[in-house]
Amino acid sequence: MAFSYNKNEKLKSKKLIDQLFNNGRSVSVYPLRLVYMPTVFENNILAKTGVSVSKKLVKNAVDRNRIKRLLREAYRLNKSHFFNSLTTQHAFMILYIGKEKPTLNQIETSMALLFEKFSNKLPKK
Repeated sequence: MAFSYNKNEKLKSKKLIDQLFNNGRSVSVYPLRLVYMPTVFENNILAKTGVSVSKKLVKNAVDRNRIKRLLREAYRLNKSHFFNSLTTQHAFMILYIGKEKPTLNQIETSMALLFEKFSNKLPKK
């Protein structure tokens, strides 16, 4: 996998996002929560991912946007490590559930633990 996070890999479908929150499963590693669901995409992409930061927890829009940029960057840099064992297509939503402003290193370590926890929940072959 390349170090990119292009338009095809972004979760944008309102129907799929609603379905993800209604029927998906989740794992948490503070300050992140991952909601995931196996699904099928028409193009040959393993995962579609979205990020979200709650307006209720982080009031300032500038801070919310910065956290979302950090989440996307940590995902982009490390997705090849996260998905090397993934064989089925999944939809992901990464939620920031903390109140403080994180650094990129904090986000990266939390995200690594989060996807490790996710891979442990996957059925073994």
